[in-house]
Amino acid sequence: MNDREPAGWPWLKERLVRLRPANRPGATPDVVAAAVVRTAVVTDSAAALPADWVGDFAADGRLTVVPMPVMVGPEIYGEGEDDITETIAVALATGTPVKTSRPSPGQFEQAYLAAQRRGFEAVVSVHISGALSGTADSARLAASRVGIPVEVLDSKTVGMALGMGVQSAVVAAADGRGAADVRAFAEERLARTRVYFYVPSLEQLRRGGRIGAAASLWGTMLAIKPILAVDGGKIVPLEKVRSAARAVARLEEIVVADAAARPDGQARLAVHHFGNPGEAAELAERLAASLPGIPPAQISSLPAVLAAHAGLGVLAVIVGESSTPQKEPALAQ
Repeated sequence: MNDREPAGWPWLKERLVRLRPANRPGATPDVVAAAVVRTAVVTDSAAALPADWVGDFAADGRLTVVPMPVMVGPEIYGEGEDDITETIAVALATGTPVKTSRPSPGQFEQAYLAAQRRGFEAVVSVHISGALSGTADSARLAASRVGIPVEVLDSKTVGMALGMGVQSAVVAAADGRGAADVRAFAEERLARTRVYFYVPSLEQLRRGGRIGAAASLWGTMLAIKPILAVDGGKIVPLEKVRSAARAVARLEEIVVADAAARPDGQARLAVHHFGNPGEAAELAERLAASLPGIPPAQISSLPAVLAAHAGLGVLAVIVGESSTPQKEPALAQ
């Protein structure tokens, strides 16, 4: 099944296209600009942003997604540059080693310099949790090498939880805000976003160093199907469940309770999977039935850099809120 874009996303894309800066080189001449975009946004491929969404806003340099490398056996692939989903699935099923790494500082340096050449005044660089990857460290090193001011933000999260923060940053930048405001908008949305997920086995997380060996052994020996969360940038156990069916049902209950507690109409959902799109679609349909007041969830395959650690059969749900805060600060002068 193809990734599905929820109802709220076309509105966001339309708004950003409407705010596209007509006075920048290469911009569409007949678009009336509401503000000059002064701040570029950079992120990494762990943000799980849909390719078509990225494509809409990457052409003029306002958004750059730096690919994260994935190593399958002796081969190195770039997330977003290579179609590696099937390769990773086969590798995990056959026991072939799959590892991930941070992007090099040079990759970020190139992204920041490209923004400077396009005339942006600053960059806000938003990245996967520093507790799970050294990506933000690479970005900070690159920031120290360039002349353009760069704000590096450790999102303390992953997947579309990170992606929602990036979206908020792009919205703020499109409104002509400076780097401090863009960063603040991203931080505000990230603080309102939660990640809940279920994995059939803890072994792949253990191999990648994302959980301890004792936790993996505990889950395997007792046939526990854990529900996990990302808290403070780290993967933490949320609940212990005895069966896969009960784990998915309990994941659904947790998500519904969280989303229902959000301000009316503000909750936003994303569902990630790896190798089990049918399960993800069914979960999204049940969530839509339980939460009729919010847009349907976006459904997408987990980014390769995250799938490599979560393993086959993962189901993850991100609960966030609308990318536009209720009360926006005044535009920077």
